[in-house]
Amino acid sequence: MSYREATAADLPVIIRLLAEDQIGGRKDDPGPPLDPVYAAAFAAIDADPNQRLIVAEIDGAVIGTMQLSFLPGLLNRGAWRGQIEAVRIAADRRSQGLGEQLIAWALERFRERGCFMAQLTSNNDRVAAHRFYERLGWQKSHAGFKLYLEAH
Repeated sequence: MSYREATAADLPVIIRLLAEDQIGGRKDDPGPPLDPVYAAAFAAIDADPNQRLIVAEIDGAVIGTMQLSFLPGLLNRGAWRGQIEAVRIAADRRSQGLGEQLIAWALERFRERGCFMAQLTSNNDRVAAHRFYERLGWQKSHAGFKLYLEAH
């Protein structure tokens, strides 16, 4: 498996990966046509040096994705944190150790940037994902809260 920065051309497959395994909240729509809001979001991620949208490939086919965020903070003497979001492996590629490889690759990127810890959130309904992260040594340490905002 190889990893690279996503390009705008990858958006349709990334949105398909997100949509095939989505729980709760707002739903993603892989189209076609692809909603232009995805291109705007990609442009914002791509322009931010503290954001990386990653795709994982096997034999040139995108089979996974995740977003890495590098978060500055004042806690722990100004230490940086690494945040992992929207981790997906294609349904037909799961249970092959690819998710573990994807997470390990992300952790190395955080170490390279000097992050003191990595964090992620996972929907309460993703019981299998929770088992996966716990098997990799992640600890449930906090309760997360979300408030969906209406546009005005």
